[in-house]
Amino acid sequence: MSVYEKLKALDITLSAPAAPVAAYVMYVQSGNLVFISGHIARKEDGSPWVGQLGKNIGVDEGKAAARGVAVALMGTLQEAVGGDLGRVKRIVKLTSLVNSTADFTEHHLVTNGASELLGEVFGDAGKHARAAFGVAQIPLGCCVEIDLVVEVADAA
Repeated sequence: MSVYEKLKALDITLSAPAAPVAAYVMYVQSGNLVFISGHIARKEDGSPWVGQLGKNIGVDEGKAAARGVAVALMGTLQEAVGGDLGRVKRIVKLTSLVNSTADFTEHHLVTNGASELLGEVFGDAGKHARAAFGVAQIPLGCCVEIDLVVEVADAA
């Protein structure tokens, strides 16, 4: 099953990335690696998914937010590879920042929302190295921010 067939089966529609709101670009390619800037969690209406794990957001909601971030990251990745996610050879590295209280310790479970979706969509190529850790705050008060490093095949 192709990446696009998997996305369709999961009822996921990818959107074009939003324009950056600060001094950065959404992605950079160096050789066969694509570095995708951090994407913050957003609700379905596009508003920031605000909250802090361990205070007013639980693990399941945080995991859903991380899954949503992965969908947005794939939209940006699709643009980075010229519209062909079939060029993805490997999701190399995922870094997850979880807005959390000092005593919250389940960042890894929150981050699984993104990691599991990437595995579902890309199969073995979606298995990646990662870091998941807590931070005192994320832009706009969002609960999760995630970035990616992806290996891609040369364009045909």
